[in-house]
Amino acid sequence: MLRVEAREHPLAAVLRQVGPESCPGRFNFHCHSTCSDGSLAPERLAQQAVTIGLEHLAITDHHTLAAHDRIEAALERHRRSGAAVPTLWRGVEISCLLEGCLVHVLGLGINPDPGPLEPYLQGDSAVGPALRVDAVLKAIRGAGGLALLAHPARYRLPHPRLIAAAAEAGLDGAEAFYDYTMGPTWRATPLVCEAIAADLINRGLLLSCGTDTHGLALHGR
Repeated sequence: MLRVEAREHPLAAVLRQVGPESCPGRFNFHCHSTCSDGSLAPERLAQQAVTIGLEHLAITDHHTLAAHDRIEAALERHRRSGAAVPTLWRGVEISCLLEGCLVHVLGLGINPDPGPLEPYLQGDSAVGPALRVDAVLKAIRGAGGLALLAHPARYRLPHPRLIAAAAEAGLDGAEAFYDYTMGPTWRATPLVCEAIAADLINRGLLLSCGTDTHGLALHGR
């Protein structure tokens, strides 16, 4: 069941609206820029987000928040020119161990001063005890963010086991809708995404979605 602090987080109200058709046209809470391993500069990513008409956006580069200020500035320029721009949330993708499996956790809605997250914002995965899920979760919460398991069906362990472990560890939810076929245009994968979404709903957890873009088109992988 979702903890009280997570239910009251301003992003939680948005995530409660997430469904299979939310991405890539309305919401994108998982994409990458040239500040980590993506191909889009933050400014180009901002341009595409405006063109698509996104309502909410988070850049989740691996172990860095470096893109956030750049894309925020770019979106502000678009806003001043009269364009509708998405609400931008601070995000990051962090590697950690869950059930002995190396997974990725999305930290979303992070405070402007990330404080406790600093050890995880150095461009590389943490090592040792800092790699444990409890340490990562504590850091994300300390920075005012929500913690969600990224793409639960992409790991060596089955997604039901990982979602159960994520819930037990105290994560706030998971990425329910994801394109596991990695096609040129994003599309939530049938059956597997439906199963993940149902599992999360049954547990009272939050659902997220994102393209996990690493290429040159924000509407694709």
